[in-house]
Amino acid sequence: MRIGELASRTGVSVRSLRYYEEQGLLSSSRSTGGQRHYTEEEVERVAFIQRLYAAGLSSRTIAELLPCVDAPSEEHSDAALERMAQERDRLSAHIAGLARTRDALDALMAAAREYREHLRPTAAA
Repeated sequence: MRIGELASRTGVSVRSLRYYEEQGLLSSSRSTGGQRHYTEEEVERVAFIQRLYAAGLSSRTIAELLPCVDAPSEEHSDAALERMAQERDRLSAHIAGLARTRDALDALMAAAREYREHLRPTAAA
């Protein structure tokens, strides 16, 4: 199938598919006219790549995980699990940092509200 059909079947833009190829995540054969042609298996591969992106993984990390798909083995599986655990730890640290940032903003907002209350004129008794 050509790139437009793959894009249509997967819901992924042609531009993204080209990017996946540039990053080594997806491959195609070329016609004599230079058009990309994909196999039916590429539909599943693109769906898998999309799931990995949705999990917050970069194209570099996805490339590190693909040997587990391309050449399944215990070694590749262990390496993929270890790499995903590292990414989970990275995401957890980022979430913790965001929570600290949110808490700091909450404290600033509380201080601003308190300051604002002091600006209100007091009612004459």
